[in-house]
Amino acid sequence: MSVTSSPPRQVARPPWQQRLTPVRGRADSTGPDRIDIAIAIICFAVITGPLLMGWASGIGSMSAIAAFGAAAVAPLIVRRRQPLAVLVVVSAVLCLAAVAGIRFTPWVSNAGLAVAIAVFTLADRRPRRESLLATGIVLIAMGFAARIGVDLHIDQEQNFVQLPIAAVAWLVGDTTRTRREYRQDLAEQQRQRAAEEERRIRAEERLRVSRDVHDLISHTLSMVAVRSGVARLLIDEQPGEARRALSAIETASRSALNELRAVLAQIREPGRPDELGEPGLADIADLVDGLRRHGLVVEYHVVGTALGYPALLQTTVYRIVQEALTNVVKHAHTDRARVEIRHAPHELTASITDDGPTATAGLPAAIADTGSGLGLAGMRERVSLFGGRLDAGPRPEGGFAVTASFPVDGEHHV
Repeated sequence: MSVTSSPPRQVARPPWQQRLTPVRGRADSTGPDRIDIAIAIICFAVITGPLLMGWASGIGSMSAIAAFGAAAVAPLIVRRRQPLAVLVVVSAVLCLAAVAGIRFTPWVSNAGLAVAIAVFTLADRRPRRESLLATGIVLIAMGFAARIGVDLHIDQEQNFVQLPIAAVAWLVGDTTRTRREYRQDLAEQQRQRAAEEERRIRAEERLRVSRDVHDLISHTLSMVAVRSGVARLLIDEQPGEARRALSAIETASRSALNELRAVLAQIREPGRPDELGEPGLADIADLVDGLRRHGLVVEYHVVGTALGYPALLQTTVYRIVQEALTNVVKHAHTDRARVEIRHAPHELTASITDDGPTATAGLPAAIADTGSGLGLAGMRERVSLFGGRLDAGPRPEGGFAVTASFPVDGEHHV
């Protein structure tokens, strides 16, 4: 039985990663690059070709001129793969030609395109310190060889043109490398910022969903606990009241299910809260009415005229009122609470207060608990998103008060 293995599937990389990946041509593969081969041929044709064609005169036999000319440009074929070795070989050929008295170019010095290209490639491909040191050593070596050539061949002219040629080539190559590295660093920073922004958005989204689910589930389960406690106590003596309590549980559960679906829908397709059916300021009245049907006496007042608040701000106020009233039901041991929404020219304020435990509270005490502490923390996080202020704590006259204030200006209007 033979088993054939399929090649690993190539995973598509995101566009930003494709842009940052260095473009590697054939110069980085095992074979020579066509462009570099063309450069070497052109250099040989420009430098040594005129001598071989008889258009200019050199020094030495034709075979020696051709051999040195080819040896000087042949390393350029692998210049981008081995830039340091190419510069060393080219400079060694020039030093040997100076000592041997072979001139394979139409000019006084053999230094020309081959040296310039080799130095440029080294400065473009290698770190500045390495390229500068190697270029300096090569120039010193060629200077000594030229000096030896002057002593050995006093009838030949010599110059040190390789110094300015190498200096200009190194500056151009180093500038090219610096600009390329700057663009790559800039692209990498942009990628990191984009990744960090994505992580921040995901974290904020998880936190927002956590708050919404906490507020929704906490409120609904509290109401279910209240009404189920009522039904348990009255099922034998007042079955009609027990049925109404069970009906209220069913209504609250369906409402909570719809809101939970809206939260999950926003995870799949983010949008404006009002587009997904999330509650706003106008829904606070329905929230209060629902709690009244569950046995909590809630006084609800609206002061001032509502402005064109953003949908997210309206949902935030609604959630704060919902969480505060849920805490009243769960922890305050009272059947009375007050809600006030105050619209001022530069501030929107929501206040939720209670008077503390009362002897007439008709809510089952079994649902009271110490709480997880997530409610107040979630409210503070919601308010901080709008640069607002949350004050929550016991009242001097008894009970508990939660006051959320939001600054309102032109930026917060629709």
